[in-house]
Amino acid sequence: MPNFVLEKKVDIDHYMHKASLPQGLCPEWAPQDAVLITWPHAASDWCEILPEVEANYLAMATAILRYEPLVVVLPEGQEIGHLFPEDLRARLVEIHLPSNDTWARDYAPLCCLMEGKKRVVDFRFNGWGLKFASNYDNMISRRLHDMGFFAKDAEWCDEQMIVLEGGSIDANSRGEMVTTRRCLTEPNRNIFPEQEAALNSLLLSTLGAQKVIYIEHGAIEGDDTDGHVDTLVRFINDDTLVYVAPTDPNSINYHELKAMEEELLQHEEIKECGYRLLALPDVGTLRDEEGDPLPATYANFLFLNGALLVPTYGVPQDEEALEILRRALPEREIVGVNCRTLTRQHGSLHCATMQFPRGFVAPECLPK
Repeated sequence: MPNFVLEKKVDIDHYMHKASLPQGLCPEWAPQDAVLITWPHAASDWCEILPEVEANYLAMATAILRYEPLVVVLPEGQEIGHLFPEDLRARLVEIHLPSNDTWARDYAPLCCLMEGKKRVVDFRFNGWGLKFASNYDNMISRRLHDMGFFAKDAEWCDEQMIVLEGGSIDANSRGEMVTTRRCLTEPNRNIFPEQEAALNSLLLSTLGAQKVIYIEHGAIEGDDTDGHVDTLVRFINDDTLVYVAPTDPNSINYHELKAMEEELLQHEEIKECGYRLLALPDVGTLRDEEGDPLPATYANFLFLNGALLVPTYGVPQDEEALEILRRALPEREIVGVNCRTLTRQHGSLHCATMQFPRGFVAPECLPK
């Protein structure tokens, strides 16, 4: 079974008191009500390795429940509460809805503050540019809304005319956003005249994006999302971007990561914003049983209340990545979760989860 590793203890209440919500898309380090995941099932692409991936999800879910409530979307009739210790079971919320797949990051709604008011934004999910079936996944956010899952004072914003996946953007609390051009302008998602200007306008009007920084490089092998930024470059605070660096010359991704690093170091908007760049090691080349490359990176981490969950892969670089993030975020516990099994369907920890900021979930839908 994949395991998790607890690191430094912190005063979570002190950290939560210091954190505040932004204007625009809520940064992922803001205090949270809960995390959402979708449990793997036999009708999903996980069917051939279901016991293995369920063990991975159990380890991930257990790690999350140590810090905050976890909302799990399950097929009708399935229950998982018995899999957890009693003290953690009390934080578990099970919701029965149909799903195609388990990558909640990309079809769950996005939460932001606009003119001081909470907004829950539901973009259309079309299976990463019509690559995979998405009819059930695209309905999950609306079904949660219809059952009263979100806070009554949060405006529901239906943006089903726009395709946008949560893993394709990352933001700080100043409304500054980073993304990859290759993904956002992919024609099976959206086609607009003057594409970049139109996208920037949409991100401003729907999510309050004051600045959108486009990254050109970073097309890692095995990725089927057209370059989601959450596997490449992430904010860890308002002024720091972490990125996957070209640390392994023998890696299948070395040349692409080298090009991305050079781009980041020379990027005019990154210089203007004064971001600190912090390098994470490359996992190296991982392959599945058929020899196909797997998109494993340490940038696919998840913020929790007082902690940071970091995907690990059973390689020597794991400890180096954990130590880098431990030094960068000393106020948080750093928790490693082995996610090698998740990469067999071309995702990892952040891809499988979506956090909801404090005050966005209806209190009656959370554990007492």
